[in-house]
Amino acid sequence: MIVGIGIDIVDLDEFRARLSDALVREVFLPAETAYASSRARPWESYAARFAAKESAMKALGAGLSQGVRWTDVEVLRGADGDLGLRLDGRALEAAREKRVTRSWVSVSHSETTAAAVVVLEA
Repeated sequence: MIVGIGIDIVDLDEFRARLSDALVREVFLPAETAYASSRARPWESYAARFAAKESAMKALGAGLSQGVRWTDVEVLRGADGDLGLRLDGRALEAAREKRVTRSWVSVSHSETTAAAVVVLEA
């Protein structure tokens, strides 16, 4: 049964202008940083992961104002290329409250935007 759906869209020009070492440290975990930094256009990968984190918070019904930290949501890339989430802290608590057993993550980007959708199952 679906217990949460979240979607987010990020303007790439705006995100790229805000992207800094401080933002990367605040929002992304080491594996996310390593992946995005290895890409030819790293801001696109960072923006897609940012959108996925926002989407996850929306699907959980818990965000920054409920104590979730950016680093409580990690976007993982499996060996098969599929994306998933690893939750910690308040995000994990919210997932347990919703009895989440599985997450589905999809990201995409064009020349101007990055988008993500997260679906949570129980």
